[in-house]
Amino acid sequence: MATQQKTTQDFVPIQEIRDGIVILKNGGMRSIILAASLNFALKSSDEQSAILMQFQNFLNSLDFSIQIFIQSKKLDIRPYIALLEDRYKEQTTELMKIQVREYIEFIKTFVESTNIMSKSFFVVIPYDPPIMNSSKNPISGMLPHKDNTEKEKTSIEEKFQEYKSQLEQRTAVVEQGLIRCGIRTAELGTEEVVELFYKIFNPGETEKPIQIS
Repeated sequence: MATQQKTTQDFVPIQEIRDGIVILKNGGMRSIILAASLNFALKSSDEQSAILMQFQNFLNSLDFSIQIFIQSKKLDIRPYIALLEDRYKEQTTELMKIQVREYIEFIKTFVESTNIMSKSFFVVIPYDPPIMNSSKNPISGMLPHKDNTEKEKTSIEEKFQEYKSQLEQRTAVVEQGLIRCGIRTAELGTEEVVELFYKIFNPGETEKPIQIS
C-alpha cells in the first residue's frame, strides 16, 4: 500500500493568519513586532549601562516568555544599482555621466568583494488559550465554516476577540518595555506577517535576477 505524500503545508505549524495574528495548528496565537536596531557601540559607557539595566528590568518584568528572532540575509544591492542606472541616463553632461558610471562600478566591485549583510530584528509574543477539551484545538475553525449556524459563528468570533485582546495586552507590554530601552517598534499586520513567512520558507526568491533595461 503506497504511503500518502505529505505536502509542504503539512510541515508548517501555521493554521492561518488573521488580523496580523499567527494562529498555530495547536491552538497557540502569536503576534510579531519589528524592532529597530540600536548602535550600542556608539553609546557612552554610562548610556550602555543604563540601556543594559533597563533591558534587564524589562525582561524581569515579563510573566510570559518571548522569542527574539534575527533575520540575517545578504544585502540585495540590485535595486540601488537599477536606480543609479536610471540616474546615469538622465545626465546631460559627459563629465557627470563618467562620474556616475565610475560610482556604479565602484559599488558593484565593493559589494562583490565584501559580504554585506542586512539584519532585521523581530520579537514574537505568545498567547496559548486554555484548552477546555484536550482533543480539540481551542480556536480550531476560527474562521466560521459555511455550515456553522449564526449562533456558532457569533461564539467563534467572540472567542477569537477575547483571545486577541489577551495577546494585544502582552504585545503592548513588550512594546512599552522596548521603547523604554530606546528601541523603536512596529507591530506587523497580516500582509507583513505573510511576507515574512513567505521569505523564510522561500529564501531563493530574493536571488531572482532583476532586469535592468
